Amino acid sequence: MVALYVALAVAVSALAAEALHARRIGRVAHLAFGPTGKPRLWARGAPFVRAAGLGLLAWGLTTLLLIPPKTHHAAQVDPKMLRHMILLLDVSPSMNLQDAGPTKKQSRRQRIADLVESFYRRAGAEFKTSVVAFYNGSKPVVIDTTDPEVLRNILHDLPMNYAFEVGQTRLFDGLEEVAKIAKPWTPRSASLIVLTDGDTVPATGMPKMPASISHALVVGVGDPSVGSFIDGRQSRQDVSTLRQVAVRLGGIYHNGNEKQIGTDLVRSVTAVERPSRFEQLTRREYALLACLVGALFYALLPVLLHAAGTAWRPGVRSDSDKGSRRRLRRGPLAASQTDSHPQTAESPGVGRLREPAIPV
Repeated sequence: MVALYVALAVAVSALAAEALHARRIGRVAHLAFGPTGKPRLWARGAPFVRAAGLGLLAWGLTTLLLIPPKTHHAAQVDPKMLRHMILLLDVSPSMNLQDAGPTKKQSRRQRIADLVESFYRRAGAEFKTSVVAFYNGSKPVVIDTTDPEVLRNILHDLPMNYAFEVGQTRLFDGLEEVAKIAKPWTPRSASLIVLTDGDTVPATGMPKMPASISHALVVGVGDPSVGSFIDGRQSRQDVSTLRQVAVRLGGIYHNGNEKQIGTDLVRSVTAVERPSRFEQLTRREYALLACLVGALFYALLPVLLHAAGTAWRPGVRSDSDKGSRRRLRRGPLAASQTDSHPQTAESPGVGRLREPAIPV
């Protein structure tokens, strides 16, 4: 508000000065604007344009003086522009079975770590990553981290299955926790990646994702055809169930047991919806724009007034200018007849000119 008050004070003072100036030059208006004593129509608004330019310049400079300065660092990314990434990680005991990877000798957990690291290497952007672990329930592990070492430690070394009681794997509990975390975020600012073997997924009861989740990717690990024995049953990747989960989330399913996540799929999941240039403008940019416009108004107006402020051109006209103006008033036809047939003493219709009497 201080900048606005300063701008109004400057504009009012400029208008008062313009009024005093107009009163003083009114006595010599005919010298500047000719017989009419008035400038061209557009030039009559020059006082208001000059006052507006000074007001804009005052507002912009005062705003730049009062707001905090903006610093730029080459290696720094604006945290507001970072996209959220949520990893919903299955930490059930079945993830320790070794039937994943191209050789089918990796553990499912190790295969997930390889997939996530490859995903981040090709994403081409930084993210605020959150990790939610689920087994017989769900627990948030980390929220909005940008440290890759923290993420690497979670995927490789952290025995998160011991944080849960022994029981049945409940994927939907993890989705409920994701919905709670992502609910206050900006709409369409987050992506969800579900990493699981799809061993036990119920048919109903899936929670609804908030508006902040714009992309969802369900990645399955584990041999989808040959199961491994654990806890008195055969465990294998349930492809059909994971496809249904992806469809219900409005996302895509990828079988990551043998193949990495495709580059096109990485780009689609990590696509950042940036606001337009106009929406990114802050008060600082508006102040710079006001300074530019106000300075241009104030600097260019005298040039325009001098070049096109009035149609009156003072000065003494030469004889050639007078003759050309007279011929133009008489018309081109009359001028040509006069030049080709000059009137003489013998011309018809014209009496003989008397010679002046010379006094003796």
